[in-house]
Amino acid sequence: MPAGRALSTAFGLLMVAATALVAEGPSLVGAALAVVAVACGIRFAGAATLAVMISVVVALLADAPPMSSALAGLAAAAYLVLRHCGSVESVVTIPTVVGALGFSAIGLGATVIPVSVPWLPLAAPVAVLVSYVIVVKPLLAQRR
Repeated sequence: MPAGRALSTAFGLLMVAATALVAEGPSLVGAALAVVAVACGIRFAGAATLAVMISVVVALLADAPPMSSALAGLAAAAYLVLRHCGSVESVVTIPTVVGALGFSAIGLGATVIPVSVPWLPLAAPVAVLVSYVIVVKPLLAQRR
């Protein structure tokens, strides 16, 4: 097994373990299915995506704490990036690592800070659209 595939499998198992920490009943069965999907992901890349989706369902059913959900999300990102790449050196770059860690920290910070603003969920789509336009604008300018 190449190093990248072994490393991706380790991250896949870490993802499942982080979501299964508080699992019981149906969510524990889901965690077992996620482990099987990670094992199948060694041979079939599509099973890796299935493993991530099952782990999301396990986290929802088990009502996983924010820290283990953040760890599972970070491990899932590393799992998918490493599983679908040609070589580890080509994808493990500073921007990739900083992006994954940064988004995990932002997501964890959003769960820690208690905010009781009822209209805030309505502002999220607008914020995403504005962020997208800001990111894409320089790329469109280069294209002309």
